Amino acid sequence: MQQPLHRRPPTASNPRVQRTRSRVLTVARELLPQVGPTGLTYALLAERADVTRQTLYRHWPSRAALLFDLILEGPDFGNYPEPGSDVRTVATEWLKSLRTGISEPAIRTAVLAVTAQADHDPDSAQALTRIGQDRLAALNTLLTPSGIQISGAEYTLLYGPVLARLLLDRSPVSDEFIDTTVNQWLTTLDGPREAESQGAG
Repeated sequence: MQQPLHRRPPTASNPRVQRTRSRVLTVARELLPQVGPTGLTYALLAERADVTRQTLYRHWPSRAALLFDLILEGPDFGNYPEPGSDVRTVATEWLKSLRTGISEPAIRTAVLAVTAQADHDPDSAQALTRIGQDRLAALNTLLTPSGIQISGAEYTLLYGPVLARLLLDRSPVSDEFIDTTVNQWLTTLDGPREAESQGAG
């Protein structure tokens, strides 16, 4: 089964450790929308998840590390796209999966918190970079059957309008908005690809 956009495979470890991690992340996901990122202290999280603070620091040495895992190990909404040869279809389903994931309150709060802290917190800046790298690599995996691999800049042009609409405009993202975004994005891919093919000829 493909990993959802907002999820990554858990670190290989023994089942007891994995159960502890899963329980803590579940509790953190419930608390974060209620108390906000500054209110999600390790003292509160340890109390609610029935673990020690030492356990939390062992798994997540910084708050940014915790938020990173909250974002990429979010719940499976069952709408992650399959790899495919049609770039339009893959990109469209990818954006729909992003829309669903970022609309989940805990993920949305975590993304905003990491982004806001990145300018003055090196751990958050690193987490933000790693999230982008993780998702670009995942999307390129889905695009492999099409023979196309996109750059970081091309990836930004794809997801940028959706995140701006959701997080800055505070407006809903309709299927029509996604279709328009993908249509415009495809035009940015066609030019360079055509130039490369003509140059090769």
